[in-house]
Amino acid sequence: ILHTWFLSIIQNDFRAGKINLDSTMRLLKKLQICFDDIHVKHVFKKTIDKRKERTINIEDFRAIYRTIVHRPEFQELFRSYSLGRKNLADSDLMQFLRKEQYETEASETTALEMILKYEPIEEVRKRKEMSFEGFIRYMNSEDCSIFNKHQRTIYQDMTQPLCDYFISSSHNTYLTSDQLVGPSDIWAYASALLKGCRCLEIDCWDGSDNEPIVYHGHTLTSKILFRSVIQMIDKYAFTASDYPVVLSLENHCSPEQQEVMAECLKSILGDKLLTSTIGDTLVTQLPSPEALKFKILIKNKKVGTIEEGMLRRELDSRGETEELSEFEYLSDDEDETAEKAPLYPKGDSLKRKRGYTPTTPRKKAKVKKAKIAIVLSDLVIYTKSQKFVSFEHSLDNQKCYENNSIGEVKARRLVKHSAREFVGHTSRFITRIYPKGTRATSSNYNPQEFWNVGCQMVALNFQTPGLQMELQNGKFLDNGGCGYILKPEFLRKHNSTFSPHSVGRHSKAMSLSIRLISGHQLPPSNMSKTNKADPLVQIEIYGVPEDQTKKKSSVIKSNALSPRWDENFTFTIQVPELALIRFSVEDEISLISNEFLGQYTLPVLSLGKG
Repeated sequence: ILHTWFLSIIQNDFRAGKINLDSTMRLLKKLQICFDDIHVKHVFKKTIDKRKERTINIEDFRAIYRTIVHRPEFQELFRSYSLGRKNLADSDLMQFLRKEQYETEASETTALEMILKYEPIEEVRKRKEMSFEGFIRYMNSEDCSIFNKHQRTIYQDMTQPLCDYFISSSHNTYLTSDQLVGPSDIWAYASALLKGCRCLEIDCWDGSDNEPIVYHGHTLTSKILFRSVIQMIDKYAFTASDYPVVLSLENHCSPEQQEVMAECLKSILGDKLLTSTIGDTLVTQLPSPEALKFKILIKNKKVGTIEEGMLRRELDSRGETEELSEFEYLSDDEDETAEKAPLYPKGDSLKRKRGYTPTTPRKKAKVKKAKIAIVLSDLVIYTKSQKFVSFEHSLDNQKCYENNSIGEVKARRLVKHSAREFVGHTSRFITRIYPKGTRATSSNYNPQEFWNVGCQMVALNFQTPGLQMELQNGKFLDNGGCGYILKPEFLRKHNSTFSPHSVGRHSKAMSLSIRLISGHQLPPSNMSKTNKADPLVQIEIYGVPEDQTKKKSSVIKSNALSPRWDENFTFTIQVPELALIRFSVEDEISLISNEFLGQYTLPVLSLGKG
């Protein structure tokens, strides 16, 4: 039956007798097989090298298909359940699902659904059986992903206050490369939103013709129109997720252009823009992501309270401004601006203009006043930017809708010396962390240390690939990739005693066993002229300091097509709720250096058994 099925699909292509490489690729696609071009080209080349011609016959194609598709580790598994028969009966498949895949609820119905979904041979399907071809397709499918399929949709409680969630956040979203001379691009906003980002940053400055512009101030990065940025956000805000988007404004505009900004936000975003409280005007608790679905919130400095702003709603506030001291207002990222200053020419005069010199205490900036347009201020509802002074000051003075932005250097110091207080702070107030200004190449810090103390908005440069963004992308795969992840209970309780440095009674230790079986069609080494590499796998845990660890497999020489390890690894994880696991595949170039081939990162609690 297998032979007949295989021939029925391929024989038409061999009417002329032989096929070339392109036709081989087309035929593999027709057979619905995942393959890597480099490996197929190499196996094809090996087949024809013995002869002069550039084509293969039907038997050659079958041999190539088996090399690429019929993996020995799949055959071993299949045979152990088919017990010498050609196919798996539905009862065999049910056994396999229960025993190997830990699907304890698996029934004959489950097995039949899988047969209908993956078995390509109609005759076998009708018999309610699964052939090896069907088994291969199942083993290569999303159903066998290491990521728990139940977490690919939104499964968490989305009705808790906003501050109870980790929120996917981007820094200087408009930049596509470095922070000094690189281009700004409106497409960077679409890109971040499509990756599930829910907090975007916009640096606003006065532009010509009364049109505010977005760029990295006092640098040579290119400039884009604020209006165009908002149009792009309007188009893509809810493509990847229905949950609220926060626009974090770093506002350097004059009151006149702030009014233009407010008008842009209202006219372009329309009903999507949150312009009033939900329900009660008196805000004692932040609303939930569920209550704010399809809404865009503005994060900026605000004059007075939400209640005062709501009372002004019916009045025409155009032309009205209010002064805030520059110490509070200078920028949402006041520390960041100060850290950036030394990078630029005329840095000293710039610093003098801002009201301090390197030797003067920064607080002198308080003396300078800055004007805020009331119409923009009144668009800030649940995300009012508030200068961070200290945890005690916030506890005594801060309202639940006031948020802090803290630079990574200061935040790291607070994690080190006052982790418990930091956890108490983030249980009450949304806290945004941003990269230090000296990261001119748009490099990123490790976000894990700030998630460990419950910081909601750990803002990274989304344009810069690497370990830090891999941790970010891996963490936010959870909960359907909606950009909001409910924090563990010990990071939500106001009276929590949790500290990442001494987890104590908060530890729900978990033993994790991983069997590294094999790899398939790995990217070949850059050093190799063929499809060879010397692969090894590093399994890394990121979490509280006690859980940070990595283990390494042996090296498989000269095999990127189908390396086989069969090695076991065990980990004890103290705080699995915060832990991420990263599988990194590398090519050993020498004893001291490896070349990165690929990686996959996901939350430890999103691992599927089997």
